[in-house]
Amino acid sequence: MKVDEVPQDLKYYKGSVVRDVNYAVDEKGQYKAVLSDGWTPKNDALDMALDEVRGQCGLIAEKVKRGESSPLEYHAARNLMDVKLLSDYTGIPKRKIRRHFSPENFAALDEGTLAKYAEALRITVAELKTIPE
Repeated sequence: MKVDEVPQDLKYYKGSVVRDVNYAVDEKGQYKAVLSDGWTPKNDALDMALDEVRGQCGLIAEKVKRGESSPLEYHAARNLMDVKLLSDYTGIPKRKIRRHFSPENFAALDEGTLAKYAEALRITVAELKTIPE
């Protein structure tokens, strides 16, 4: 693909500083990094993946409402974080995180632990304690 053919299909990157880097051939025949604002097939694939994530989050939200899980599990899923990744970001052992998915254990967490989770998930502690309606 040539530099002037790099897709610029604004959808997910509109108004964002995040952009894709693609490699294209310039007028001299050399490969060059070119910023792209998206590409329709990639956007379609992202839509499908995000629909799956939204579905999983909906199921977890129902578990939270029934008292079968904590809001932590919901927020982790919403941020595409599994237990290992959340552990890596917080420094909290995986086995403890799994226990914190229990509503009873989550309710007993101290403010420091809640703050670690909130920081890793880029939300406030108040948001961490609830799920959206």
